[in-house]
Amino acid sequence: MTTKENEVGLYCPKEFLLKMLTGKWKPCIFRYATQGPVRFSQIIKLLPEATRQSLTNALRELEECNILERRVIKLKPLHVEYTLSELGEEFIPIFKAVDELNLLPVMQRK
Repeated sequence: MTTKENEVGLYCPKEFLLKMLTGKWKPCIFRYATQGPVRFSQIIKLLPEATRQSLTNALRELEECNILERRVIKLKPLHVEYTLSELGEEFIPIFKAVDELNLLPVMQRK
């Protein structure tokens, strides 16, 4: 286990997965990042119902979990780009498997 994982209090894979998925916007942000580098301004446009603060918090937590990597691009104007880390890329098959489950009929029954 890396020092980074210890710092955020993640001691087992289940805890790690829950921290990564808990929150309204994290799965959406993750999905957008699977398509390539994504900028903060793009995320805001893709999720107009989210507040800037909630997106910032979600991005920071995904960074802390080492799912996303943040890169500041020093052009004028400055902008920040988020990409999946190596660990984040390992979650892609899990999300694809969940997509294939077709949970919509189950959710509609409730």
